[in-house]
Amino acid sequence: MLAAAPDDPVVAIRAYREALQAGDMPLATRAAAVLVKAGVAPADAALLPLADAARNGDTKAASAAIATLATGPLVVLAPSLYAWVAHAEGRDPEPPLAVAAKDPVANRFATETRALIAAAPPGQPLAIGVSRLLARLASDLAAGEPSPLSIALTQAALRTDPGYDRARILLADALARSKMVESALAVLDQVAPKSPFAAAAAAERVDILSNADREGEALAAAKNRVDHKDADSADWQRYADLLLTTGNPVEAANWYAKIIAADGEKGGSWGAWLQYGGALDQAGRWPEARDALEKAVARGPAQPLALNYLGFAQVEHGDDIPASIKLLERASRLDPTNASITDSLGWAYHLSGDTSRALPLLESATQAEPTNAEIADHLGDAYWSIGRRYEARYAWRAAVLTAEPAETARITAKIAGGLPANARR
Repeated sequence: MLAAAPDDPVVAIRAYREALQAGDMPLATRAAAVLVKAGVAPADAALLPLADAARNGDTKAASAAIATLATGPLVVLAPSLYAWVAHAEGRDPEPPLAVAAKDPVANRFATETRALIAAAPPGQPLAIGVSRLLARLASDLAAGEPSPLSIALTQAALRTDPGYDRARILLADALARSKMVESALAVLDQVAPKSPFAAAAAAERVDILSNADREGEALAAAKNRVDHKDADSADWQRYADLLLTTGNPVEAANWYAKIIAADGEKGGSWGAWLQYGGALDQAGRWPEARDALEKAVARGPAQPLALNYLGFAQVEHGDDIPASIKLLERASRLDPTNASITDSLGWAYHLSGDTSRALPLLESATQAEPTNAEIADHLGDAYWSIGRRYEARYAWRAAVLTAEPAETARITAKIAGGLPANARR
């Protein structure tokens, strides 16, 4: 593309971005040169000469590239980059630039860099400091919307230090979030099995596949990881979560139990017991599930999620509704704006026969989460029970729009025929 129109900045900017995505650094460099010559180079184009200079240990060229970066939005990196140049030259880091004092991000990076330099051996290669700093900013950006800058930073980090697999994982994440899943997986393939980042790369692969709705491949990748000799509880957690979301709660429960057992004398956190109990409940093993959920509440008596799950599950199974209401009232006091908890409490009031008390809660929950099928379904049942048939059908019609396929037929039947006499729901 660039060869066909080497002096066309419009072609060059597209070639530059596509080259970075593909890891074609020679093309990216050629395209960047065209953009620089035309005076329209993006701010991150200066990362390429910086990467080359740092890799070669050329502090003079690195300083020139930093000066260019300092004229644009990446100025936040300049104080830290200059500090690494000073360290590479055997000098004390220079005093922070004015930008570091004024900009909280630049100041944070500069503070971190000073600590890293203090712990670094004398003469540490410039490439190490620069690559870690670029990856550090890319890691911060990973929490936001995908952007070309994330890809540019991670590619520059790898150009600086080709062996830095942490940057490779960040690059894969940036590509995947930009909908380039196959490219992301190909980048992860470059992480060697004996790399210190091999486990992190395996976890990233599972997450990328799962987020791409390739659940079968994600499950296989997660299973491959838990079978590895150095698998740990984080790997077991990831596999169990996938088993649960792909409809295998029985096997998921086994792995959640393994996580609890691995906690030794601590006996498992409230969250671990909550997940274990939830899996058992979905597996149809309610007595065991109730015991596990009670342990979750015992370990987290002020945790609204644990209180809500146990209270709502007991209501659904017809167990001790008065006691369940007390659990749900505690949960609601702890988290009064949580629509799911508000719905649970309203539903429990309704099933206990106090629909007048239930309705304001169910209506409030529906307003807070209008696309939640379960909440709308509950509201419809409550309306029907007091003779508000039109409003009940309206709520059920809203519910059926977002209901899971397994629930659609049941809700549709209520729209057509209402609730049978003496029905719980």
